[in-house]
Amino acid sequence: MNNKSEVSQDKSFFGQPRGLSTLFFTEMWERFSYYGMRAILIYYMYYSVTKGGLGFDQGTAASIMSIYGSMVYLSAVLGGYLSDRVWGSRRTVFIGGVFIMFGHIALSIPAGKMALFVSILLIVLGTGLLKPNVSEMVGGLYDTGDPRRDSGFTIFVFGINLGSLVAPYLVGWLGLDYNFHLGFSLAAIGMFFGLIQYWFGGRKYLSKDSLYPTDPLEPGDLKKLSVRVIIGLVAFALILLLMGLMGSLNINSFILLLSIIAIATPVVYFTLFLTSKKVNTTERKHVWAYLGLFIAAAVFWAIEEQGSSVLALFAADQTNNNFLGLHILPAWYQSLNPLFILIYTPIFAFLWDRWGKNQPSSPTKFATGMIFSGVSYLLMVVPVMMFGTSAKVSPLWLVGSWAIVEIAEMLISPIGLSVTTKLAPRAFQSQMMSMWFLADSAGQAVNAQIVKLYTPENEVAYFMGVAIVALVAGVILFMLVKPLKKLMAGIK
Repeated sequence: MNNKSEVSQDKSFFGQPRGLSTLFFTEMWERFSYYGMRAILIYYMYYSVTKGGLGFDQGTAASIMSIYGSMVYLSAVLGGYLSDRVWGSRRTVFIGGVFIMFGHIALSIPAGKMALFVSILLIVLGTGLLKPNVSEMVGGLYDTGDPRRDSGFTIFVFGINLGSLVAPYLVGWLGLDYNFHLGFSLAAIGMFFGLIQYWFGGRKYLSKDSLYPTDPLEPGDLKKLSVRVIIGLVAFALILLLMGLMGSLNINSFILLLSIIAIATPVVYFTLFLTSKKVNTTERKHVWAYLGLFIAAAVFWAIEEQGSSVLALFAADQTNNNFLGLHILPAWYQSLNPLFILIYTPIFAFLWDRWGKNQPSSPTKFATGMIFSGVSYLLMVVPVMMFGTSAKVSPLWLVGSWAIVEIAEMLISPIGLSVTTKLAPRAFQSQMMSMWFLADSAGQAVNAQIVKLYTPENEVAYFMGVAIVALVAGVILFMLVKPLKKLMAGIK
C-alpha cells in the first residue's frame, strides 16, 4: 500500500488508514522512552551524590529541565528542514529514533554530569528529527477535507499518551527504588522497540511520498546553507567567548542564552513564512491566523510543562505520598498527564464526530483551553493558603490540577496538530509542523527563567500569577475568534 491514493482511502485501522497504526506505535514507544526518562531526571539531578544523584540545587535542576524541554522542541526546526529539503520524512524519523536511543544509553552509564550533557545533546537532536515528521506524516495520510483528520490526530495523541502513562511507573520504580541508571536503561530499550516496528510497518503501510523531500535543495542551496550554518556556529561561539571573558559564563547564563534563542526562533520563522515568494496570498492569511493560535499555545505549554519541574518538586517535598496505605513515588505523578488524556480522548473524539461540521472552531477550542489551564493553577493556590507551606498536603490536589489542565490539552494539543497541517503553506509543510513544537519550546524557554522563582515561601504568588496570565490570554483569544476565523478562510 505505497500509493498515496490507496493510503488515504484505506479504512482498515478503526476506520482510519492502516499507516496510522505504524505512526501510532512509533510515537508511543518514543514517548515511553522520553517521559520515562523525564519522570526521574529532575530527581537524578538534585539528589545528592551519596543518593546516586548529581547534586545540583533544586532551582538549577528545575531550570535545566525546562531548557532541556525547550531545546527538544526547538530542534524540531532542524528536523522539519532536513525532512523538507534533504531526507524526506520517513528517513528523518528513523535517524532521529537512533539518536534518541543512544541518548538514553548515555544516561544509563554512570559517568556523572558529562553523560547527562551528552545525553541531552543526543535526545535534543533525535527528538527534533522525529517528532515533527511523524506528525506531518499523520496529516499526509488524509486527503484535503477528509472529516476523519481530527479524529485521526486524536487517536494519534492517544498513542503518545499510552506510552507516557506506563513509563513513569516502570522507569520511576526502577530509578527511584533501585538505581537511576537502571531506569534510564529501560527508556533506551523502549526506543529500540519503537525503531523495530517503525522500520517494518513503514515499508508496508506508508506512502512512498514520505521517502522524498517536498522542497529538495537546489544545486546552489547547499553552499548557501553551509555558509549560514558556519556563520551561526561562529556567532554562537563568539558569544560564549565574550561571556567567558566577562566572567559571566556559567550554567545559568548559558540557560538564559538558550532561552533567548528559543524565543527568537519562531519570530524569525514567522517572518520567513510571511515574506517568502513561495507563499501565496491565501496561505499568508493562514499564517497570520496561525500566529494568534501559536501565542496561545506557547502560554498553555508554559503551564502544562511545569508538571515536570514545579509540580514535580511539589510532589516530592510538599505532598503526603503515603495515601490510603499506598506509598506513592514522586515520579508516578508524571503519569497523571497521560492518564487523563486517555480518559478524555474517547469523550472528545465522540464529541467532534457527533458535532461534525457544527463543532466549535479551532480558535474557540483554544480560547476555552486557555481558561481551563488558568483554573488548574488557581486550584494549587488553595492548599497552600489553607495549610501553609510546611504541611504535606493530600495528593488529590495534584490529581485535581492535572485533571483540569488536561481538559485544556485536549482542546489545544490534538487540535493544534491538526490545524497546523491545514494552515501550512505547501512549500513549508514540515517546517510549519515544526512551528507547533516551537510553541512548546518558547513556553519552556520562559519557564527556564521563571521556575527559579518558585520556592515554598512564594508559592501563592507564583501559582496565582501564572493562572492570571492564562486567564487573561484566554479572554483575549475569545475576543479574536471572529478575526482569526476570517483569516482562516473557511478552514475550521
